[in-house]
Amino acid sequence: MTNWTLAARAAKMNPSVIREILKVTERPGVISLAGGLPSPKTFLVCAFAEACASVLANDAQGALQYAASEGYGPLREAIAAMLPWQVDPAQVLVTTGSQQGLDLLAKVLIDPGSRVLVETPTYLGALQAFGPMEPDVVSVASDDHGVLVDDMAAKAGGARFIYLLPNFQNPTGRTMSEERRAAVSAVAARTGLPIVEDNPYGDLWFDEAPAPPLTARNPEGCIYLGSFSKVLAPGLRLGFMVAPKAIFPKLLQAKQAADLHTPGFNQRLVFEVMKDGFLDRHVPTIRALYRQQRDAMHAALVREMHGLGVEFNKPAGGMFLWLRLPTGMDAVSLLPHAVARNVAFVPGAPFYAGEGDPRTLRLSFVTASVEQIATAVAALADAVREQVARR
Repeated sequence: MTNWTLAARAAKMNPSVIREILKVTERPGVISLAGGLPSPKTFLVCAFAEACASVLANDAQGALQYAASEGYGPLREAIAAMLPWQVDPAQVLVTTGSQQGLDLLAKVLIDPGSRVLVETPTYLGALQAFGPMEPDVVSVASDDHGVLVDDMAAKAGGARFIYLLPNFQNPTGRTMSEERRAAVSAVAARTGLPIVEDNPYGDLWFDEAPAPPLTARNPEGCIYLGSFSKVLAPGLRLGFMVAPKAIFPKLLQAKQAADLHTPGFNQRLVFEVMKDGFLDRHVPTIRALYRQQRDAMHAALVREMHGLGVEFNKPAGGMFLWLRLPTGMDAVSLLPHAVARNVAFVPGAPFYAGEGDPRTLRLSFVTASVEQIATAVAALADAVREQVARR
């Protein structure tokens, strides 16, 4: 009998709570407010079909061959040009989704026991990417505008970096204010603390664009992560990193060891779609759709949760809305009662690096229709009402 001996780091690998919950949503009749999945209505099927034909007609050999690990040159140039600060294309590393970017920087920047700072709460996928490297992940106190600067400064000493999602954060949907960004950047510069800025949702604003990226204020002190998953299609698995030249070579070496390069066909496909400004014309349609769904969910929550003591926000963009249940309730315990009423959500506790708040939960408003949102929120309110009555 074969004896498989696992590496110690394997014990640090945990299943995604979200992926496990998504299995429940496969049950017929369940309305899922759980997954962070872009609406299929936003997928550019016709544009992709035309782009595929063009790539195969004009550059089939290049698209189907092995390629440079850094990424497709014209795409790297296009990414550099679309960012709101001066970026050398040589600093752009194309990744297989921005999730790979998190994995690469974890391998390059984290040793066992290294202190890493995160928001409270933070993106679950980042915690999963960092975990196998065995860091000491420290939560920085946060409010509706992002991390609290005094707590960040107090914990900055010796930290390898702070990981931040300033725009329409996953899971809370909050956005870091201009004043807070300025203060955070000042503390990072004063203490020498690197910033990892993750911005997959920044283009999905509803009323006005968010403040400029943290990286624009101090490019040499930041690593910036972006993604095409939320504005084109997640199935392409295409993201990018912008890194200071001092650290770029090591990130590139980690990329080479991971997968050699991101699929060249996909890179050319995205460039083909981007090059005539189609993306600039398409993103406003996503914003309009998601704003309608955000408004529908917020209105349903105001209506259905009245008098139940449930707290919730109204995000200015992105894909998520954050709830806090009444005192004494637990989102994990509530979930099966909600599923029994054919609605699913994600409990909030797994998004915390430290002790999680069991009363919190995340709702996604982008994959369900306006009618489904109304039905699902009413069902969720019934589940909450039942639990409140039992207390």
